[in-house]
Amino acid sequence: MEDIKKKNLLLFFDRPTEPCFMQKGEEKVVFDIPDHYYPEKYKALSSSLSNRFGNDAKRTIPIRNIALPNLNFAKQLPYNDQFSVFLPTHRQMAGRLIDIFLDDTKGMNIPTLTETFPDKFMDPKVFRQARQSTNVVKKGPRLPVTIPQNLTASDQEPEQRVAYFREDIAINLHHWHWHLVYPFDLSTGGIVDKDRRGELFYYMHQQIVARYNIERFCNDLPRVVMFKDLRAPIEEAYFPKLDSQVASRAWPPRFPGSVIVDLDRPVEQIKIEVSDMERWRDYIIQAIEENAVLLPGTSGRKMPLNPETGIDILGNIMESSILSVNRGYYGDYHNMGHVFISYVHDPDHRNLERPGVIGDSATAMRDPIFYRWHAHIDDIFQMYKNKLPPYTRNNIVYDNINVTSIKVEGPAGTNVFGTFWERSTVELGRGMDFTPRGSVQARFTHLQHEEFNYVIEVNNKSGNYAMTTVRIFMAPVFDDNGNTMTFDVQRKLMIELDKFTQSLKHGMNTIRRRSLDSSVTIPYERSFRNQLNRSGTAGDQSVAEFDFCGCGWPHHMLLPKGTTKGYPVTLFVMLSNWDDDRISQDLVGTCNDAASYCGIRDRRYPDRRPMGFPFDRPGAPHVKNLQNFITENMAITDCTIRFTDEIRDRKQ
Repeated sequence: MEDIKKKNLLLFFDRPTEPCFMQKGEEKVVFDIPDHYYPEKYKALSSSLSNRFGNDAKRTIPIRNIALPNLNFAKQLPYNDQFSVFLPTHRQMAGRLIDIFLDDTKGMNIPTLTETFPDKFMDPKVFRQARQSTNVVKKGPRLPVTIPQNLTASDQEPEQRVAYFREDIAINLHHWHWHLVYPFDLSTGGIVDKDRRGELFYYMHQQIVARYNIERFCNDLPRVVMFKDLRAPIEEAYFPKLDSQVASRAWPPRFPGSVIVDLDRPVEQIKIEVSDMERWRDYIIQAIEENAVLLPGTSGRKMPLNPETGIDILGNIMESSILSVNRGYYGDYHNMGHVFISYVHDPDHRNLERPGVIGDSATAMRDPIFYRWHAHIDDIFQMYKNKLPPYTRNNIVYDNINVTSIKVEGPAGTNVFGTFWERSTVELGRGMDFTPRGSVQARFTHLQHEEFNYVIEVNNKSGNYAMTTVRIFMAPVFDDNGNTMTFDVQRKLMIELDKFTQSLKHGMNTIRRRSLDSSVTIPYERSFRNQLNRSGTAGDQSVAEFDFCGCGWPHHMLLPKGTTKGYPVTLFVMLSNWDDDRISQDLVGTCNDAASYCGIRDRRYPDRRPMGFPFDRPGAPHVKNLQNFITENMAITDCTIRFTDEIRDRKQ
């Protein structure tokens, strides 16, 4: 019975912009709601509306007349306004709603956002074509609607060369889902206070900026220029080519040379000055310089930023969750940066405009300024990391474990990664607010790579079996000026490809690992997961895992694009001592295959080392380049990423 109730609740995610008394789902289900539950404008018509939609319904769900919780606080945001998790008033509303409804909705198989709100991910022309397709073919198979590549700008705009990354549907889904799993403001225990949450905020976004910079290098673009002078013009324009289905508005553009100014928007209860942001930034930097954060109160007490927990404390301050040690003093720097930029076109609401795409976690990564803002945020984190002592030999060496080589094998050849364009389909029908009903698919083109295997040769000289953590990273060889990089520059561009535990017998070992098994990524089927494939009963363990498993970097974006000539990269592997890495916990039945960027549901982060280890700190004075850093339990090899500019249809 409980399972049926939750399946009924899921019908509210079908065509969410339509009133709840209209037919839902392909089986034509109708909610029979009490008259006074109807919106004011429909109350006088409740009987006729009930008859109209209920006459040909295949199933009717009676809604009991019960005392409703007080939701007046949520009504401060009109139903046809856009929601932003970065706005303090909005996330407080969301937090209170979660507190109210969590017990009743826990374990629900919520559809992926591309199904319910596809307008956040694609050009409105797609929906016009879909409407035509559904009217031509009322029932049965319909031809997919094609989403064109490079839809937001012409080749005259240099930033368009990396639009395939910024506007990738699954990348934006990942960012939205990460913030869904790691919210800011909730009183319900444990939902915000997850293990190493602040550090994970730092590391996941640091990896995004590193990945984006490598994509830029592959496309003859310079690295991202930090947006750190809050009063400087934002040179890049961005025209999103999106319509908001909820607000019935086009997402506003940002024009070149825009300058952020003080915000005074009563409708969102925001009145804040740029100087507030500058003050918060200076306080955070002061804490890093003093290696201690100020605690609340008048006593002036401070908490040290030690090497074990300092980055986590700073992460929770920077994103300003309820875990911030002193929210009133250190403010809301990261989130309000998104807000300031998102309202740069209408800071005082005189034009009644909504926020730009950077104000929504589902669309923020489309905008080039996202990466400039996060490059600045990461630079502040790096100020702290640079103050930590370099790792000593004892910190990184695994005695008697010698890595003799690493190589890659795959269809593209030895030590060659092959990339290409792939054409795939995604289901949109649930979010379409027009008739007739049924499947509506969109066909889109994204980057993809040939699958490959890592082959690692290891000599275990210990005389016994040994357990190790295998850490695999990739970095470019040359910077954006074509110069060989120093260690300190290259380490910040190391992107994590995989991390796993491996047993070693005495003597020589050959470790083979599939790229498909990456600890960073989730497969295409999970990014665009079909809820009909979800097994289990709502509320049970398997269902909760299914929902959490939507968090993860999309596997088709595991590798940078490369170039047609072959882009040179360095592949790095390290085998560290599992006894120094391990976290004692039961992982049976949990989703842990994309743990590097997303952690593990209801568990500790599965690695005792700092995230990004061993590249999260500067090297010792003698370490001028990566070769100087290598110890016997590490290996590097030169590889290339060769891009084939062809489109292949995805094998279903």
